[in-house]
Amino acid sequence: MGTLPTGKTLSVHEAPIPGLKVIDLSVHGDARGWFKENWQREKMTALGLEDFGPVQNNISFNASPGVTRGIHAEPWDKYISVATGRVFGAWVDLREGPTFGAAYWCEIDPTVAVFVPRGVGNAFQALEQNTAYTYLVNAHWSAEAQSEYTFLNLADETAAIPWTIPLDKAVLSEKDKAHPRLEAVTPMPPKRTLVIGTNGQLGRALSARWAGRSDVDLVGRDTVDLSVQDTLDRINWSQYSTIVNAAAYTAVDDAETAKGRRTAWAVNSAGPGALARIATEHRLTLVHVSTDYAFDGTQEIHTEDEPFSPLGVYGQSKAAGDTAVATAPQHYILRTSWVIGDGPNFVRTMASLAARGVDPSVVSDQLGRLSFANEIARAIDHLLTTGAQYGTYNVSNAGEPASWADIAKKVYELTGHDPERVTPVTTEKYFAGKSGIAPRPAHSTFDLSKLEACGFTPRDQFEDLATLLGRSL
Repeated sequence: MGTLPTGKTLSVHEAPIPGLKVIDLSVHGDARGWFKENWQREKMTALGLEDFGPVQNNISFNASPGVTRGIHAEPWDKYISVATGRVFGAWVDLREGPTFGAAYWCEIDPTVAVFVPRGVGNAFQALEQNTAYTYLVNAHWSAEAQSEYTFLNLADETAAIPWTIPLDKAVLSEKDKAHPRLEAVTPMPPKRTLVIGTNGQLGRALSARWAGRSDVDLVGRDTVDLSVQDTLDRINWSQYSTIVNAAAYTAVDDAETAKGRRTAWAVNSAGPGALARIATEHRLTLVHVSTDYAFDGTQEIHTEDEPFSPLGVYGQSKAAGDTAVATAPQHYILRTSWVIGDGPNFVRTMASLAARGVDPSVVSDQLGRLSFANEIARAIDHLLTTGAQYGTYNVSNAGEPASWADIAKKVYELTGHDPERVTPVTTEKYFAGKSGIAPRPAHSTFDLSKLEACGFTPRDQFEDLATLLGRSL
């Protein structure tokens, strides 16, 4: 066993660099040698270590004391330990942000491991002969990936790393000697967020909300078409951490036709299924937007765990998409109803009818709440920013449930017209004599308590309605 300490309790400790963690490993030994669980997913994640999904194991063998390597910041996470010998390890934060340049160091023997997040520079110095330095990484190495590395000189004065063996007596490669000082280092940018479906109402709301962010890529159907797999295959997913799927086929009645049915299933089911596979493979967070049409509307209030019961093709395709997305380990499904945003929608139609002197008949036996696109975008931002628990969340505006006729009357009132010009009618009467009409759920009201429990307070639907119309309640 030599001088290795035994009896340590497995534990995980936060280091001064955000995301950098030091792990005390339990080593068991006797006169024959020693044994340790170097990486134990279940135990370590329970103690707070990231479930980072390693896919490759590398070993650096160092024959002599003084061999020094680094400082290399790589575009993946790594888990470092020592198989034999000892090293002096040093880490410098080379990511964009307020901790850029922060440094930490410690000695590592077989009883210590370190988790190094993407973008934190790693360096080590062998302190004994025949030292084996081993590390797990969660992406496969490739020559192309080297272009994403960030480097810092081992002798950088700002980091001021107190090497056990002075660098002028250490063994360094010529490449490592030539790395830049901190003032000349370009920080590693964060992974990006990809928003798919920016042509729609929610896509435009997300584009407006994240307009000032340099780490968000916004793409429309001309770039990513969920019904065409090739448009997904062309994306370099390694640069992303998050996908927000705001794309959907929402032509509810057209989905009942032969052509519409194929498109609905391609965009609403197969497309999200492909995104779920990509998110799983690349360990991305997948945000997906669903609908009240996943239910038949017999329940007056819908909770997140209500079983699917879609009435038509549109709802069926969306429910299938939800099922696929739920297979991704890191997912948010936001179930929405009656979406109102920038573009053609029910509110704008009613306002236009009021201005033109039209007295409409509007359905009064379908009840729910409006979901303003800006409010859905705010909820997405909240869930991602706060790191809320993954899963399904109901998202709509708050307030008393209303019928489409109630909302139409409110639009007439807010735009200065007589709300009594709106005639309430039943769904059956409204669609009488019309063919190719998809069935609608009678109740679309969501229980919002799960969303509220994670710190989000939905705005009242009629407050946002007044804001959209440029009026006050």
